Amino acid sequence: MSDYITFALPKGRIMRDSMDLFARIGITCPEMQGDSRKLVFENPETRFRFMAVRATDVPTYVEYGCADLGVVGKDTLMEQGKDLYEPLDLKFGYCRMVVAEPGDLLHDEDPASWSNIRVATKYPNVTERYFAERGVQVELIKLYGSIELAPLVGLSERIVDLVSTGATMRENGLVEVETIAEITSRLIVNRASLKTKHQRITRIIQDLERVLAEDAAKD
Repeated sequence: MSDYITFALPKGRIMRDSMDLFARIGITCPEMQGDSRKLVFENPETRFRFMAVRATDVPTYVEYGCADLGVVGKDTLMEQGKDLYEPLDLKFGYCRMVVAEPGDLLHDEDPASWSNIRVATKYPNVTERYFAERGVQVELIKLYGSIELAPLVGLSERIVDLVSTGATMRENGLVEVETIAEITSRLIVNRASLKTKHQRITRIIQDLERVLAEDAAKD
């Protein structure tokens, strides 16, 4: 089975967007059409395999060689810092990683005066680096969901989280203070696979580059 090219893809919207993009360069998997609880799908004719995994696990599967390539948000790559090759920004899944706090708190102080703050986030490594670069001491509280709740119940004064439209934050009385990074989905590649399956993987990267360049030219 070593002649297969294996992709690790996050379940849900990113997987659908990924497969739509791959289809434009001839990478398809009829077995994935329709509802299925399978986690591994194969196209024996083209020798492609697709693994459906949690988004946060994609870099691990690729780093350890269980998958040759993967698609994952830049936020996950920033947080985990895996040893991977990241050749392409796929331009979908756009959102922003921001610092936010209750609106009344913003009225009372200037973020430039922060020296010691408490922050709730799913991204402790990114958050710690960001504030360390600004000389701000931060107490981190790691949460896994509903980050917006933390300031409402007094768990933390501020949060670092992803936003797309910002509607959820506004509905909970939070305002964006600073943008840490703009996030999109990225193609990642196992470094060993890039050497052992160089021709096929390079072709995939080049074909995707061509399609993305065509899209950019239309905008």
